[in-house]
Amino acid sequence: MDEIHKKILRSNRTNLVRDLDPICLYDLLLEKGVFTSDMIDEIKSYKMDASPSGHCLIINNVEFEPRSELNDRIGSNVDRDKLERRFKELNFAVEVKTNLTQRQIKRELSGLSKKDHSEFDCCVVIILSHGTEVSHNRFPGAVYGVDGLSVPVQLITNYLNGQHCPSLQGKPKLFFIQACGGGEKDTGFEVFEDDGPELCEEEGEDDETDAIPTSSSSDSLSISDELDARATLPTPSDILVSYSTFPGYVSWRDTQAGSWYVETLDRIFAENAATDDLVTMLMMVNNEVSQNSAKGLYKQMPGSFNFLRKLLYFQPQN
Repeated sequence: MDEIHKKILRSNRTNLVRDLDPICLYDLLLEKGVFTSDMIDEIKSYKMDASPSGHCLIINNVEFEPRSELNDRIGSNVDRDKLERRFKELNFAVEVKTNLTQRQIKRELSGLSKKDHSEFDCCVVIILSHGTEVSHNRFPGAVYGVDGLSVPVQLITNYLNGQHCPSLQGKPKLFFIQACGGGEKDTGFEVFEDDGPELCEEEGEDDETDAIPTSSSSDSLSISDELDARATLPTPSDILVSYSTFPGYVSWRDTQAGSWYVETLDRIFAENAATDDLVTMLMMVNNEVSQNSAKGLYKQMPGSFNFLRKLLYFQPQN
């Protein structure tokens, strides 16, 4: 049997067992020599061998309508360019939408949910905008359309859950949110020399935030939020939401270099996506961003809500 057919046979065997997910049999399969340890590791991760791996929708809100009372997000196009290039290199079909209103954001997400994802293994949504803290029952925060009306992160994830997008059932749905989670500024706390590395400071006048004060109104045309849906929803399995900042706090963006979060995310993915899983890389991002300082004072701590059931390894293009 030639190497090509051996590779196909191995792939078919691992995919079959991955679908069955017989966790209690892994040790026995190893003991009997049915699978190698490498094959077991492959079974424990999401299938990611489709080409392209899936759709990637980037929504980049930069210029806001005057009635919104929101500042333009100078530097966000730098983030857009980095992420568009990075996810193309990670083998995704990338589509970029710019300056969308609340209604247009919902329309794009609805359109994405209605696509047939049967031939793909993953789906990614990236939103670059202003944000705020809202009441929620699962995923915190909301992002703003350029009209000043918000879309809760929980609603964003609901478009792609198993109920609304059957062709993505059992497949990883990834959301990356570069927006503030609220209006608080984190000054950090003193770290003594024995407790960790020296913190770096990045002073300058180019740092801005994507913060808007918390609001509970639902219908105004300026700075308004919508409450998250209260109806019972399916368990959000196979979903990961990566936030640029901890809920309730601001997210820093350099007007020249782009946001701390995206700059670090892009670099970490470039350096490690060929070898490390997604969650491991996000911890690297958290660690690096947490060591930055805005104007020598303010801090930022990214984080994620992880409902993935398996490890996820991207398939970078050579």
